[in-house]
Amino acid sequence: MAFKGKVTIDREKCKGCGLCVEFCPRGTLELDKKINTQGYNPAVVTDQDNCNACGFCFLVCPDMVVEVEKIKEGSK
Repeated sequence: MAFKGKVTIDREKCKGCGLCVEFCPRGTLELDKKINTQGYNPAVVTDQDNCNACGFCFLVCPDMVVEVEKIKEGSK
């Protein structure tokens, strides 16, 4: 069964290390050009529909600011 993912990143706690961006196999994430209140460029989701919920971004985040929700394809 195929899954889609919904990635949520706490942009105010993200320090913009870029690990999630580097390890995303589908290129779904990038560092934002806008800084957060901490002065960092946080990671953002560029194409939510491209996410397959692999969870690499969640696993490599040192600050635990990434959440991944698995959604069965075809369900809402």
